[in-house]
Parts: sequence; structure tokens; C-alpha cells
Amino acid sequence: MSSDHPVGVFDSGVGGLSVFQRIRADLPHELLLYVADSGHAPYGNKSAEFIVQRSFAITEFLLDQGAKAVVAACNTATAAAIARLRAHFDIPIIGIEPAVKPAVAMTRSGVVGILATGNTVRSDKFAHLLDQHGHRARVLVQPCPGLADCVEQGDLSGSHPRALLGRYLAPLLSAGVDTLVLGCTHYPFLMPLIQALTGPEVAILDPSPAVARQLRHRLAVGGLLADHGVVGNERYFTSGALEPTASVMARLLAEPVNLEALPERFRSAETFPAASLSSLQNGPVATSQSMLA
Repeated sequence: MSSDHPVGVFDSGVGGLSVFQRIRADLPHELLLYVADSGHAPYGNKSAEFIVQRSFAITEFLLDQGAKAVVAACNTATAAAIARLRAHFDIPIIGIEPAVKPAVAMTRSGVVGILATGNTVRSDKFAHLLDQHGHRARVLVQPCPGLADCVEQGDLSGSHPRALLGRYLAPLLSAGVDTLVLGCTHYPFLMPLIQALTGPEVAILDPSPAVARQLRHRLAVGGLLADHGVVGNERYFTSGALEPTASVMARLLAEPVNLEALPERFRSAETFPAASLSSLQNGPVATSQSMLA
């Protein structure tokens, strides 16, 4: 594998662009490929088996494009599929996890809140993360159905996301939360609205910087960092409708986006490589490994 090969990044939709932006800022010489699986978004209410299907299909596509590393910029996909992806593909696979450890270290009130999707909250990976670090503070977990959908639709400050956030934040703030963890990559795009509702005294943690650092580390260890003389570039793909998805992505990135359709064989909900199926049949994978690793 050559250092001039691209890095692949994927999410259930446009939310992973929050991670993509940080990678682009921290690793400006890399060629980046982003896949928004908007045709199947959101993942938060899908079965684990379905999420594994899609994660394998998209990773296969990124490898077809020559990817030297893949970032699962989706908490739900990381929780459901990261161990199986790493077991099957022989390239660095970077995941994302809610920033529970730094949150419990920095809280002053001793109460931490986590906003996340239902599937992330219900996953074994998330339970293990709380077992590791949750005993150091009172950790309150708030599932947020519908919130990622607002970002998918480009509604970052309207009455609907405001009402949802008001409902989800109220019990956390009443309990004395002073540190809030964003457990879905869509949620950083709602940061101004979240901060307006919580007030400036509540710290809000986004794990994207940790993902970019881990990616840099894995590329450096493998001798895969792009040459500093190279000018980075990006390509964007989606399994969803091109025009509305491109419009939302352009708004989130604050720049025009040339969006390409994911090839048909990688768009189907039925795409399920045999390797992932056999992994599922072999039973659950141990959850002690960090999702970022």
C-alpha cells in the first residue's frame, strides 16, 4: 500500500462530515473519500445485522477505490461492525466512540450527560465503555430519536430540532450535568443550538479530534502519511438522492460539493459479503478493544 492512496470515511449519512472536516484540517495533504449512506439513513433504528451489511459494502467500495485506511465516522456503525471489519480487512480501520473518559475527568459537578442514538446506547461496545469509565462520575444517557434526521434534512436551528433538544436536555440539566458528550457524529452540527439551550457553563465534547489523531498515528506507524508536498483533495459519494444530499452537504461544509452516486452494487440493502455473514455466525466479538484503535 502506497502513501499516496486515499483515506476512506463513511457514515450513515451526512453527520460524519463533522469528523471528515477535522481530518481534512489536521491532515491537509491526504486524498479523502467520503461516503454518505443516505439511502439507508439513519442507522440508529436499524438492526445490527443491517448495519454490518452496509459497513462491509461501503468498506469494500472504498477498498476498490484504493483506500489505505478507513474511518467509520459513525458511532452506531462502530459499535455494530468495527470488530468484524478489523477482523476481515487488512488495513487500518478507525472507529469513533463517545468521549466518556475525558468527560468524567473534566466534570466539576460529577454529573455527565451523553446524547446518542438508540442503537449506540443499546450496544455492547457502549456498555463496556460505561463499565470502564462511568464509575468515576454519574453518567446519564439520553437517546435522541429524530435528532440525526434533522441534520440529514439540513435543519440545524428550526423549531423541530429546538423542540427535540429541549426535551432531551431538560432531564440532564435538571440533574446537574455540566459536561455533555455528543455520541453521534450528526450532533456537532447542532452545537450552536445545543450550547444556546444549555448555556455556556456546560462543556460540550466532540470526539472528532481524537479520531483524527488516531488516524494520523496509524498512518504514521504504517509509513502511510501523504507526502507534505501533496495537495489534498476530496471526493464525495452517496447511496441516496444526489441533489438533496449534495445541497445539505454543501450547507454543512460551507462550500460546493461535487457528489457522485455510489455504484449500484454497493447501494443495495441486500449487499452482504460472505465474510461478514460468517463473522456473525461465529458469535459476538470481545468488546475490550477500544473502538478508536
